[in-house]
Amino acid sequence: MKTKIPVLLAAIVAAATLLAACGGNQASQEAAPRGETGAILLYTSKPDADISSTIEGFNKFHPGVQVQVFRSGTEEVISKIYAEKEGGRILADVLLLADNVTFERLKRDKLLMAYDSPEAANIDGAYIDADRMYYGTAAISSVLVYNTNLVQTAPRDWADMLSPQAAGRVSLASPLYSGAAAYQLGVLVKNPLFGWDYYKGLKAGRAKVGRGNGGVITDVVNGEKAYGIVLDYMANNAKKEGNPIDFVYPESGSTVVTEPVGILASTQNPQAAKKFLDFVISKEGQSLSSAQGYVPLHKGVAPAAGLKKVTEIKTLGADVAALYEQREQDKARFSALFQ
Repeated sequence: MKTKIPVLLAAIVAAATLLAACGGNQASQEAAPRGETGAILLYTSKPDADISSTIEGFNKFHPGVQVQVFRSGTEEVISKIYAEKEGGRILADVLLLADNVTFERLKRDKLLMAYDSPEAANIDGAYIDADRMYYGTAAISSVLVYNTNLVQTAPRDWADMLSPQAAGRVSLASPLYSGAAAYQLGVLVKNPLFGWDYYKGLKAGRAKVGRGNGGVITDVVNGEKAYGIVLDYMANNAKKEGNPIDFVYPESGSTVVTEPVGILASTQNPQAAKKFLDFVISKEGQSLSSAQGYVPLHKGVAPAAGLKKVTEIKTLGADVAALYEQREQDKARFSALFQ
């Protein structure tokens, strides 16, 4: 594939905008003016079923607020936002996306609104932006998933994805689409235990790069691939559904995204947007998140069965500023490597 990155992003933005205009499972553009009706437009990367149940839970407390949705991968959502900015108007009111690096970019470009939520008291300050421009909502960890019909010895660490037994049998999400995958890429290539050699090893081992993490789960569940690098809640939910898969947290640590929520500075309905943010990080909203299969960040809410508590997860991290500065270069290098 020889498409250059700017051209690829332009195509992604055009496709996303077209989908939004046409409907389907994307945002409806036919609602009355949001500032008058109490409606808000949410851009998110959460799975359709999860965001639908989140909105249903929110509307039990705020039935007068209509929440419209545009859903896609984090990287495509961000491309859409910046395309709208260039066009003179950002349509979204609220964002619920994969990682804090994404929100740091928006913050630096002055696209987010500061809001000191009264619900923040029960969220560890480590997961809240110091200027209250975004709030973490869950701890979503990278794990190694495998098909139990195809693999007799479970993997233990990242290096097992490079073993001869895994050659041609690994699936992973693309950082050009998935914000969690983009965060994982940035962290691993800056870690001396991995670096770019890790991704070169995946390439040499003929790893499949799809789009989102959902495709990785599908590959492993269907037996198309024996192994996958994926998000913990997806692997856990698929296992609970009776699929022939299991997963492990890598021994050397997981990359962890916190799926922040934030309000756009250009929102036409700040009061309704604040109500939505408050709900997502409240005990009620975090309990719903746990029921959906996540590890919530609220101190009084337990994680979904089968997942580690946030305090039990061994985390691989990197400086957020460095991740922000290098993200586009990392994605371009990944694209060139995997063609």
